[in-house]
Amino acid sequence: MALFQITDPDHPADPASYSLITGTPPSCTGNEQICTINATNDSGQPVLDTSILSEMVTALNTGVNQPNVNLKA
Repeated sequence: MALFQITDPDHPADPASYSLITGTPPSCTGNEQICTINATNDSGQPVLDTSILSEMVTALNTGVNQPNVNLKA
């Protein structure tokens, strides 16, 4: 698993909307949108399988971080 930061919050289900974090994880401040996800790395893009997509939906609907999804808080 690798850590990815969202770069295009308007398209969270698109792997191209993320960048691989290779250094210090970002601080996640702001609104309750997705900040980072832990996902399998496929050539620098996350693999967005049904498990991670489900966690993303749950996090966005509840406003609570999930095991592999960190919201901006």
